[in-house]
Amino acid sequence: MLAVEGSGSPSFPDYPSVTEYLYALKAGGVKFGIHRMGRLADALGHPERSYPVIHLAGTNGKGSVSAMLESIFRAAGWHTGLYTSPHLVKLGERVQVDRRQLTAAEIVDFANELRPVAAQAAALAPDEHATFFEFMTAMAFLQFQRKRVDLAVVEVGMGGRLDATNVVQPAVTVITSIGLDHCAELGDTFEKIAREKAGIIKPGRPVVMGRLPPAAEKVVREVAAGCDAPVHSVREIYRDDLAGYPATSLAGDYQRWNAATAALVARRLPAKWKLTEEVITRGLQSVDWPGRWQHTTIGGRPLILDASHNPEGAEVLEQNLSQLVAATGRPPVIVAGALGEFRARALLEVMLRHAREIHLVTPRQARASTFEELLALVPVAQRRLVHRGTIAEIFPDAHTCTLGGPDDTIVVTGSIYVLGEVLERIEPGRGAGEGKLQDF
Repeated sequence: MLAVEGSGSPSFPDYPSVTEYLYALKAGGVKFGIHRMGRLADALGHPERSYPVIHLAGTNGKGSVSAMLESIFRAAGWHTGLYTSPHLVKLGERVQVDRRQLTAAEIVDFANELRPVAAQAAALAPDEHATFFEFMTAMAFLQFQRKRVDLAVVEVGMGGRLDATNVVQPAVTVITSIGLDHCAELGDTFEKIAREKAGIIKPGRPVVMGRLPPAAEKVVREVAAGCDAPVHSVREIYRDDLAGYPATSLAGDYQRWNAATAALVARRLPAKWKLTEEVITRGLQSVDWPGRWQHTTIGGRPLILDASHNPEGAEVLEQNLSQLVAATGRPPVIVAGALGEFRARALLEVMLRHAREIHLVTPRQARASTFEELLALVPVAQRRLVHRGTIAEIFPDAHTCTLGGPDDTIVVTGSIYVLGEVLERIEPGRGAGEGKLQDF
């Protein structure tokens, strides 16, 4: 049971004390269900009802589509809110207004405001105190209200039906993709996972659906029909020829699938939003979303950062690595880490087909797979390609990578938490990483 402070508790004096409190909430684990968030939102006067919301769920792509939509609305001159998770480096990345992150001072102020409200809302059920994710969701709702955003783009944390964000009444719901991930929590088939994610669909509100497996698409359409919610499908509009899909500043063919999803959302909104074709194009061409086949350099050499943490993501990684090898004429040096055998197995199979060498690292997360666990998934004949490494050794400073030669491309992939730790080292302007608050 998590201790709950009452309204008489002293204020948090500084940011470190707030992060310790939030870490204590996080240690309580993930708790599904929207009743706690409903009580908290009710106690706050339902700030999430003071602006239109686009609500997004999906196994992959929901962060990228969220960033694309935010960019489109901002290109049209609107004042935007963006709520995503997890963060790469800093906690404040989760809550952004016009892409300005929540500051440490703002987090302290919100924590001081929310702690007694959360305690009071849970007074009749002390075991049901707001979780870490619910606390952050409340911060987002309040920040968007007080900054008077014209619209908020809100990404589901996990699943959909029982996710804390599902207290919103969206103008549009979006299902970006369905793949096998978080199976212990959401189910072990496309149909079961689709039903959980389709739980964000609301009566009469339009649904935009990305490229889904047929079994998952059938479930989404069934749920939507039960809610009298019209469905707009990327596959129906754009078919399968990628040449007809919108272009975007984010690299990779799969980002064009995401761009089509974002464009379809924009085109289904009322004319008052002024989302013309020119605005949509401009927004898609100016998206900033790090860690998604992101090209940069280190020490004059190409460096690619790409979160690819589940089997669906591994399929995309396969395509990107194939194209990279074809373009450069040589296999890359890959740095990777993963959380759990299920995710790691698909990732390793792809990397072993395309890498000159693989350096396995362990992110600073309790669920991270160890080197020994990952090595056990590698066929004995291929273990010569695999090396143990640490992020600190591989990226000792912002300008150095100790792997490979002058002609090598370095690819960092796997868990988003690995990417966050690398970005913390190669982009020190981001500040010290907040990894202990990263997971969930």
